[in-house]
Amino acid sequence: MKNLKKVLSILVLAAMVFSLVACSGQGGANETDSSEEKASGEKSSEDYEIVVVPKDSSNPWFVRMETGVNEYAEETGLNAYQKGTDEIDATKQAQLVQDLIAQGVDAICVVPVDPESIEPVLKQAREAGIVVIAHEGASLENVDYDIEAFSNQGYGAFIMDNLAEAMGEEGVYTTMVANVTNASHNEWADAGVEHQKEKYPNLTLLEAEPRVESNDNGDTAYNVAKELLKKYPDLKGIMGTSSYDAPGVARAIQELGLTGKVFTTGTGMPADNAELLKDGVIKSLTLWDPAQAGKAMISLAVSVLDGETVEAPLDLEVEGYTNLQFREGSKTVLEGEGQIIIDADNVDSFGF
Repeated sequence: MKNLKKVLSILVLAAMVFSLVACSGQGGANETDSSEEKASGEKSSEDYEIVVVPKDSSNPWFVRMETGVNEYAEETGLNAYQKGTDEIDATKQAQLVQDLIAQGVDAICVVPVDPESIEPVLKQAREAGIVVIAHEGASLENVDYDIEAFSNQGYGAFIMDNLAEAMGEEGVYTTMVANVTNASHNEWADAGVEHQKEKYPNLTLLEAEPRVESNDNGDTAYNVAKELLKKYPDLKGIMGTSSYDAPGVARAIQELGLTGKVFTTGTGMPADNAELLKDGVIKSLTLWDPAQAGKAMISLAVSVLDGETVEAPLDLEVEGYTNLQFREGSKTVLEGEGQIIIDADNVDSFGF
C-alpha cells in the first residue's frame, strides 16, 4: 500500500511538471512569433518615411513641388517631406541621397539633376531595400518606377490645340525649339505638327522655315521672332517648346504692334508671364504642376511599399495622374495627363 501511494505521488508530480512545461512551451512559441513579426520589418503606411529629393530647394518650381508634398502629408498623415540641396548640383544631390540611404528611409522620390551620375547611388538605395520613384527621369534604370506628367506626343498635341484656338484654327505657323538636338522639344514640336495635319486642315506649316531655334534664351527667341515676322508677313503663329520661347516671341509681337494678329503659345512659367497673359499678348501657356507631380510620386511610393500590383491604367488619386499608362516598350516609365493651361484667369493661383 505504501509503495502504491508513492507511485501515485510520483505520477501526479510528473503530470504537473509536464503541464508546466507545456504551458511554458506555448508561451515561448508566442514570444518567438512576436519577435519574428518585429524582425520582419513590416510597417503600416503611417510608419513609412518618404523623402522627395528635388533638383534643388530654392528654385520656385521646386518650392511649388514642396507645397504639394506638404499638402499630401497633411491630408494623409504620412511622414513624407521634401529635402533638397541649396543649388542645382549633381554631386550634392548624390550625396544627399547617400545620406538618406544611411538614415534608412523607406522611399526616395527623386527629380534627378543628372540621371547618369545618380544611377550608382540609386542602385545603392534599392540594394538597401529602399523604394525609388523618379520624376523626369525616364532614362533611369535603378528605379522602381518613373512618373512623367504626360507623353511627349500628348503634350505636343496639347500645345497645338492651344495655338490653333488662339489663331482661330487658320493661318501659317512655325515651330520653335531650344535647339534641334533637344530630344523632348523636338518630339513635342513633331507631335504638334502631326496633330495639326490631322485636326486643323486650315493651318499651314511655314514651308521655308518649319523649325527655328531659341537656344533656350528669351532674347534669342525675341530676335528670331522679329526676323521671322518681318520676313514672312503672313506668319500668324509660332509654337514654342522651351519655357523661354513663347515669352520671347510675345515681346516681339508686342513691340511690332501685332497683338491680336499674331499668336504664340508653349511652355511657360506663370509668375514670369503674368503681365503678358493679362495684357492679352499671350492667350495661354502650357505646363504641368510640380505640386501634383510631388503628390503622385509619394502616392506611388506608398503603393509599392504596400506591395500592391502596379498595372495600367493606374489611378494614384492625384489630379492629372488618374489614368497612368506605361510608355510603349517600358515596364518602369508611367505617363499621366498632367498638362495644364495657364491663362489670365488662373495665372495668379499657382504661386510659382
